[in-house]
Amino acid sequence: MRQRHKAVNTNPITSEEEEKIKPSKFDFFSSQKRIFALCLAFRIANALLIQTYFNPDEHWQALEVAHRIVFGYGHLTWEWKKGIRSYLHPMLFVFLYKILALLHLDTPWFMIKAPRLLQSVFSAVGDLYLYKFSHVLFGDRVAKWALFSQLVNWFMFFCFNRTFSNSLETVLTLVGLYYWPCMRVSSSKVPSVSRKLGLAVAALACAIRPTSAITWVYVGLLELCVAHDRLKFIFLQAAPIGVLVLGLACLLDRLTYGSWVLVPLNFLEFNFLSSGGDYYGTHKWHWYFTQGFMVMLFTFLPFSIAGIIKSKCWKLSGLIAWVLGLYSVLGHKEFRFVLPVLPIAMMFSGYSLAVMEKVDYLDSNRKGSVNTRAKWLSKTRIAIFFLLATNIPMALYMSLVHQRGTEDVMNYLSKEAMNEKVKSILFLMPCHATPYYSTLHRNLPMCFLDCSPREEKGTLDESDRFMKDPVGFTSEIAKNGSLPSHIVLFGSEERLLRDLLKSYNFREIRRFFHAHFKVDRDLQSSVVVYASTGK
Repeated sequence: MRQRHKAVNTNPITSEEEEKIKPSKFDFFSSQKRIFALCLAFRIANALLIQTYFNPDEHWQALEVAHRIVFGYGHLTWEWKKGIRSYLHPMLFVFLYKILALLHLDTPWFMIKAPRLLQSVFSAVGDLYLYKFSHVLFGDRVAKWALFSQLVNWFMFFCFNRTFSNSLETVLTLVGLYYWPCMRVSSSKVPSVSRKLGLAVAALACAIRPTSAITWVYVGLLELCVAHDRLKFIFLQAAPIGVLVLGLACLLDRLTYGSWVLVPLNFLEFNFLSSGGDYYGTHKWHWYFTQGFMVMLFTFLPFSIAGIIKSKCWKLSGLIAWVLGLYSVLGHKEFRFVLPVLPIAMMFSGYSLAVMEKVDYLDSNRKGSVNTRAKWLSKTRIAIFFLLATNIPMALYMSLVHQRGTEDVMNYLSKEAMNEKVKSILFLMPCHATPYYSTLHRNLPMCFLDCSPREEKGTLDESDRFMKDPVGFTSEIAKNGSLPSHIVLFGSEERLLRDLLKSYNFREIRRFFHAHFKVDRDLQSSVVVYASTGK
């Protein structure tokens, strides 16, 4: 006689225990609208607090492109000339800038803050779907703790509201995973329309960032293993939806590039087949496992590992390992590349915290503790204090202090330019070290040191030549008579160039703090602005 398969209960708290632990008063989490409002308010505050520089792509691959489309000026990096970027992500900010221009709100404050405020709306959607996904997998208590982990984690606070394509990719990953039947405990209870939505979201994520396919290949293969209608899934759902979404993205790129450009193929050829990303630095193959992802998890690491072990949800933990493993094959590695799987690790952290809360409740109940419903107990309280005490200072320091000089200097120059005190600017610093026209918002001549990949190996770009010999490189520029009204440079190079700049009638007018410790090169502790005296 065939035995009926029994579903494994992955919820750490039974419904009976849930009722006992749950307070009798009004439950804030009973409404998804209230949860979204909470997340949105938090992310708006988060967006306003971010005042530091993290990675050039936040400005140069989204805002700069959108600014050029709307206002007619802005710099397109070499990636746009090679056709390895899609205009799909920048178009979000095209609409934002159009609205600001129509309302005459394109002032320095709005141009700086509005893009991150827009991203905060998407981030709040991602937070809500993390809660919803955790709820359908593990129940209400885990969902609450998963959301807590997501909001408290320092790297999510520092990175999620920045205008990276990775940030939007992370939101789409959370939304898409929620709709895929294979990611649920019982896929038979999921409506058939759910998989179509999951496919559409997955295709959109891949159109915005082709490397998102790493995630969705794993999910798609998993769906193939458990689905009973495999042919329908491949030929009537995956293929038509994928072709439609990617076709629309190609049509958009055709209109913006002016010719047919297959961005996913160009992106794949540059980053995977020719290892073009290695030009900007490489790490050891194990970097994500030993440093990168560990730093992102920070003090949540033991809780996430405990949650993976206790939940036995190998599909999701396998997704994390799959993504980290495939990205490890690439030489060029960055924290933000694996941002889409960080919320999943936060979900496992929420699982372990929910289990801890249950154990605390049962222990105190056995000991006869009074009023256990109204307070958090020993282990849970210590864990929460530990996570808050370690992540909040880190989040605030990285968002408010570390590498803020390059943002501050452009905010200052945008105000000076608005008052017609700036005529032209030269950035004598590693390329893309500051925001550009999207922050300055004035059509003035500006020049930075080029660092486009060279065809011939061993050939130094302008940025490398300057860093190798700052005085010689600057002297060459001065001899050509191309010195501007303002020069921006890091303090480490300013010390070497001080006498030369004075000899050409430049004087220091502002100095901005930048960082306490070095990141890629020497310590860049300050950003200095020199202006021509006109003598």
